[in-house]
Amino acid sequence: MRTEQEMLDLILGIARSEERVRAVYLNGSRANPHVAKDPWRDYDAVFVVTETRPYVEDPAWPARFGEIAIVQEPDRMDADRGEPMDFDRSYTWLMLFRDGNRIDLHMETVSVMQEHYGDDSLTVPLLDKDGILPALPPSDDVGYYVTRPAERIYQNSANEFWWCLNNVGKGLVRGQIPYVMRMFREIVCLQLERMTAWYIAAQYDFRVNTGMFGKYFEKYLSADQYARYLATYPKAEPEAIWEAVFTACELFSELARETGRMLGYPYLESEEAGSVEYLRRMHENMPKK
Repeated sequence: MRTEQEMLDLILGIARSEERVRAVYLNGSRANPHVAKDPWRDYDAVFVVTETRPYVEDPAWPARFGEIAIVQEPDRMDADRGEPMDFDRSYTWLMLFRDGNRIDLHMETVSVMQEHYGDDSLTVPLLDKDGILPALPPSDDVGYYVTRPAERIYQNSANEFWWCLNNVGKGLVRGQIPYVMRMFREIVCLQLERMTAWYIAAQYDFRVNTGMFGKYFEKYLSADQYARYLATYPKAEPEAIWEAVFTACELFSELARETGRMLGYPYLESEEAGSVEYLRRMHENMPKK
């Protein structure tokens, strides 16, 4: 596997050799001073260019960075779905190499860079041939801190959690496991994820980054809380799902009540009581084997 220095030398070497490339900067985990520095971090590189089209039309362009395992071109995929895309303004290649390195290369024109440069707090300039990159404060993940919810947003999240569980219960009684798994994990547990992030962030005055999809939750939750959070990922078996559902209910209730207390927001206990009563009734009415 090529080292970080080798990869940065490669990226900058290509950028320096290309007349159209006028500047380079990094975003993402390799621009974040607060994450563990493992070798699997992506290189989220941005090339600021005079024009994008010659690169978009060159199928051999990604291979200049290494031996390709697989490439994705999300802008082209969006265009294939009928979404309006302007390849003359920007374009992205997601490149995984056979040595295990990955470069997410975004290319944008100077005018596009001028519209948004610095919006991402994780930004590290690497090359500036013309002095076009504005000065920025040191890269930091402040832009990724959990946002404090307004009272209605907090209560709406709790309502969504408790309301959508009735769909899970009905689906379980009907034996509709694919529907149940998606409703539970993608709809119900999305609210558990949000509440968990708020619970953590409220303890740090909302100056904390819990990571995409809660990937840093383990760092901030107690061992018991984290174990219960993981226990909400069930096997696709009815009784295992029921166990995960009731674990999620218990954990959500605990975290939501404490979050509400810390934020000074009322927790609507009647919604929880009504939902749990319904779930227990549905559990009791499961078909007998």
